[in-house]
Amino acid sequence: MTDEAKAPRVAFRTFDSKTVGAKVSYHIYTPEAYGKTEARLPVLYWLHGTDGGIVGIRPMAKVFDDAIEAGKVPAMIVVFVNGLPRRLWADSKDGSAPVETVFVTELIPEVDKQYRTIAKREGRILEGFSMGGYGAARIGFKHPDLFAGVSILAGGPLDLEFKGPRAKHNPMLRKQILTDVCSNDMEYFKSISPWMVAETSAEEVREKKMVIRHAVGNSDDTLELNAKFHERMESLKVPHEFAELPEVTHDAKAVLDALGERNGKFYRRALGLADPELNK
Repeated sequence: MTDEAKAPRVAFRTFDSKTVGAKVSYHIYTPEAYGKTEARLPVLYWLHGTDGGIVGIRPMAKVFDDAIEAGKVPAMIVVFVNGLPRRLWADSKDGSAPVETVFVTELIPEVDKQYRTIAKREGRILEGFSMGGYGAARIGFKHPDLFAGVSILAGGPLDLEFKGPRAKHNPMLRKQILTDVCSNDMEYFKSISPWMVAETSAEEVREKKMVIRHAVGNSDDTLELNAKFHERMESLKVPHEFAELPEVTHDAKAVLDALGERNGKFYRRALGLADPELNK
């Protein structure tokens, strides 16, 4: 469960999880078009950062709503997934927090059941910022049968030793994550890292023609590790677009703003939709 965020066009929902034996929650944004037509809409699953997503739901819902209303991005349902704070979007080694399992095996089918979605991979995009970018990479690459597009925004932690600048600046947080998620097992941490998942999944990701974009600000302290992960994907021959965004720090809205028209183009390409600019 989680606290409820209040935002226009955003609803708070719960369902019974068989995995955890309790109710779990999520927030969902539906665009104005959802209430004006019986058509099914694609879904973007948004994965939050380290400290949880409640505070960010209202501003991010406005970002999506403004862009959809302006015709800059296609009409989409946006699900703000509850991945719990400091959980790396992975199942904990000790089984106490099966975050990935609940999301993949329960939440996605629940959303498809309750809402008029395009209930297949061609109608789904997975996107996340910071820890959510890390989650989008690891879950998206593990499950290319579920998502047509993956968007990695300023992802982290993207090094196998978990010794990047943000970890060095907050050693207590690093220790807590390693304890709670990995039971202090660095080999488990490495095994769930996008760095390793990309290697094991590269062939299937290529075969599925997954549309991948990776972006980070050039004033973000995660830049170096994101650039190395970009190089990692290149070495694995995983097709993707990579953008270093001028004068952007570690800020989700600033990243999307800086992407500008490229943002809508990515969503449309992932969903197989025509670019309206080409029809003018």
